[in-house]
Amino acid sequence: MTGAAPPSAPPAMPPVVRTVGRHGLLVELPTGEAAEALHAELLRRRADDRLPPVREIVPGARTVLLDGLADPARLAADLPHWEVPPLHREDRPAVRIPVRYDGPDLADVAALWGVSVEQAVRVHAAAEYRVAFCGFAPGFGYLTGLDEEHHVPRRSEPRTRVPAGAVGLAGPYTGIYPRSSPGGWQLVGTAVDTVLWDTGRTPAALLEPGTRVRFEPVGNAVDGPGDDTAEDPS
Repeated sequence: MTGAAPPSAPPAMPPVVRTVGRHGLLVELPTGEAAEALHAELLRRRADDRLPPVREIVPGARTVLLDGLADPARLAADLPHWEVPPLHREDRPAVRIPVRYDGPDLADVAALWGVSVEQAVRVHAAAEYRVAFCGFAPGFGYLTGLDEEHHVPRRSEPRTRVPAGAVGLAGPYTGIYPRSSPGGWQLVGTAVDTVLWDTGRTPAALLEPGTRVRFEPVGNAVDGPGDDTAEDPS
């Protein structure tokens, strides 16, 4: 007698499409990976002239915004029936960013992880990251890649100023502040000589959705706390 067949996976939840103004749609997805997959499919269809003209396609954590559509109602009716291929991680070389692990919250992050500061540096630098979406400020990418056990909460008290280049953690994301600003992420280091946003280059953003990222420790990876005068994208 053969064993019972394994239970089948639950069917994927269809996207929820909402109108935004007269010419926009906001597509809500069940997961971040589903949002990335839809974003990739939209870009493919636009490149192949299989997508109605659209001015902007903007991915979010679990959403994709389309703006500048002439007939959003038609696309809203059609899009939930698309066959969207699974997300394909491109084999483009990773952007390598040198990081000095001197952030004022590094010891706190290590304590949350239950490891030493040196081990926390190794964990963070060993992961391979990918830009899920961009926002908060020009050039700021929300990077995924840390295991769930290494997700950390935002600071209970945000800082009034975080210096440009600060590397921070919040929830499932790692990010690099492209300019000085307020913020509440846990700061673990400083990206050395990295320009995230430069209008003189094409594209202006160093980190775009889908970009792979690796962090490379430089100098003394645990020089100790830096200037505790930073902030985060809330």
